[in-house]
Amino acid sequence: MKKGKVLVVDDEVNITQILEFSIGAEGFEVITAQNGEEAVEKARREQPDLIILDVMMPKIDGYEACRILKANPLTRNIPVVLLTAKGRDIDKRLGMEVGATDYIVKPFSPNRLIERINQLLSCHKK
Repeated sequence: MKKGKVLVVDDEVNITQILEFSIGAEGFEVITAQNGEEAVEKARREQPDLIILDVMMPKIDGYEACRILKANPLTRNIPVVLLTAKGRDIDKRLGMEVGATDYIVKPFSPNRLIERINQLLSCHKK
């Protein structure tokens, strides 16, 4: 039985593959998207339990995708973790302002990310 559904969004295929493997190995169903526009569409259609969202992507960046997701009644309650190379305080603050639940800076530890996913989903389901 799957632990939940996670949408992984990153335009870097190697990051998407690492996350898909790591998160899938933990018992989650993993859906992927390559850009913010695709992320918004898949989130609406698939209703994941959590979204991991890169910031710097084509079409719609992660900040704007998060803003759109949080404005939509169908997706506003889905926790969003921004996973990005943008590590300045101003970037983190913007991430929180657009509605992100957490902000993790690349390079990242897949194990730490899995721990955070489990924490967020256990809190979110209460």
